[in-house]
Amino acid sequence: MSDAATELRIGRLNGQFVVTWWEEGKRRRYRLEAQSRAAAETEALALYQRERLRDAGTTIGTLWEMYRQEKQGRRVAVAMRFEWKAMEPHFGSVKPEDLSIDMCRRYTAARRKAKKHDGTIWTELGHLRTVLTWAHSRRLIAFAPAVERPAKPAPKDRWLTTDEIHKLLAAPKAHHVQLAILLMLATAGRVSAILELTWDRVDFDRGTINLRTSETGPRKGRAIVPMNDGLRAALSHAENAAMTDYVIEWAGAKVARLRTGFAAAVRSAKLKGVSPHVLRHTAAVHLVAAGVPMQKVSQYLGHSSIAVTERVYGRYAPDHLKEEAAILDFTKPVRDAS
Repeated sequence: MSDAATELRIGRLNGQFVVTWWEEGKRRRYRLEAQSRAAAETEALALYQRERLRDAGTTIGTLWEMYRQEKQGRRVAVAMRFEWKAMEPHFGSVKPEDLSIDMCRRYTAARRKAKKHDGTIWTELGHLRTVLTWAHSRRLIAFAPAVERPAKPAPKDRWLTTDEIHKLLAAPKAHHVQLAILLMLATAGRVSAILELTWDRVDFDRGTINLRTSETGPRKGRAIVPMNDGLRAALSHAENAAMTDYVIEWAGAKVARLRTGFAAAVRSAKLKGVSPHVLRHTAAVHLVAAGVPMQKVSQYLGHSSIAVTERVYGRYAPDHLKEEAAILDFTKPVRDAS
């Protein structure tokens, strides 16, 4: 049982699970449908939250924080804490049943006026939709109202040529930024995975790097990949000077964000439109363009399905649609069927 509901007591009555808690000196007891202790605890907590919300008056702000607390320890919880600073004035005191499409459109308009990209707005309103769907599944609200989002922008097709990669690597920068860039290019890992990488997952004997924080996750976009010679040399040098358990460190502490140092390196290299995620995209494009089988590329990227890899990177394969293009070559003379 979570800390939020330590006052709950699970018991049995006539062979059926029940939950009991006290409020203002009065006992509240409810029968549960669960057939196991674990299921009873989950159902009891949801029921407890629903009753408390009913007493206090449910708002989107309350639901947002409840969802965020449930996801504590995950990156989404941190992201949602920052997102709520912009969303609270628009949705914080709104009751779920009063949420309208017009409110969503006004929010989109306000964020655009603040020069925010549609991709950011799409994500923020997507989290709002997720919270409401979650609340409905927990029976905290009667229904999940519709949330309108702007169309999801097409992914940016920016990747670095070999010449641009050399310029970025040669640009002046702090040593931890250089190592992070090498890691992102050599492992095709997301910046979050690189910043969370610890030395115990760098295996010099086997020559592998495990980007997963545990056996169970997170696994999205994370894989166990071999280290190439250049990265091995850089990592060996960094390990000798390491002061923490984290591979990417600065002044004896874990690096939380790479944005400032990375942006400075990009400016020094005189490149444009380059974010840390572009390096992951760059690694994938170079693998595919070199003719590496799509199944291996998918494994390297940590994709859950090869279909995802083919959909995003298939067009970079050297022979992609070559046969189809030949079929459409109508300049060739027509063969005489006779």
